Amino acid sequence: MTGEVIENLRRLDRPVVAQYLSWISGAVRGDFGVSLAARTSVTDLIQSRLVNSVVLLVLAAGIAIPVSIALGSYTAMRAGSRTDRAVLTSGLVVNAIPEFVIGMVLIILFSTTVFHLLPAVSLIPAGQFPLTRPKELVLPVATLVIATVPYLYRLVRASMMDVLASDYVQMARLKGIPTSLVMRRHALPNALVPTIQASALVMAYLLGGTVVIEYLFRYPGLGSTLSEAISNRDLPVIQAVVLIFASGVVMLNLLADLLTVLVTPRLREAST
Repeated sequence: MTGEVIENLRRLDRPVVAQYLSWISGAVRGDFGVSLAARTSVTDLIQSRLVNSVVLLVLAAGIAIPVSIALGSYTAMRAGSRTDRAVLTSGLVVNAIPEFVIGMVLIILFSTTVFHLLPAVSLIPAGQFPLTRPKELVLPVATLVIATVPYLYRLVRASMMDVLASDYVQMARLKGIPTSLVMRRHALPNALVPTIQASALVMAYLLGGTVVIEYLFRYPGLGSTLSEAISNRDLPVIQAVVLIFASGVVMLNLLADLLTVLVTPRLREAST
């Protein structure tokens, strides 16, 4: 450790309340201090990596949520069939596998041992937008999608089965309304309420899951930044990244609550 790093650490030798007030006042302004390891502004250090993590999260959620809704609706309509049992069993097996194992299997299949189609690591050059290098994003996104779809799809399936067994759906079927129309107008809108809440939980899980996935694929995002900061005992960077993760979880849950109110007529009337 250099003398400058030691001096920065000594500055932390103040009352806890004073340290917190000083840090939070700077964080509100977007100033998270100076990295003890990189000797640069924490904001400048994590700004581009925040964009990389958001791109990874949005791509994974944009694929996982529609696939889960479609798969859950399809299997709920065929509950008890061979297809439903096969998909349910496969989902339970995949859900029991840790995400880093899924990532390693994908690397073995598509990058190293079996095929050589995709890069084994996702090295995005500094300052370059991730979508300009789509090949580097395929395996990290696929890992997150495979790790989350089995959980979310089962929630959608259970919710859809409850709605399909309700009286108003049965009455619509007895009136001769086509099944596709019943699903689209009656079943799916009512099954979306628990799905929205579950999607918020899944996105919060994805936000935390990026730490492992980014480390595995060497993806330059907030997750890899956090692991590096922990290794270097870089407290200002750790504080900034953890605050961003916590804020993201709060915002996702708040957004889910707002969407739930919008799609539920009774809640909209109560709020007005």
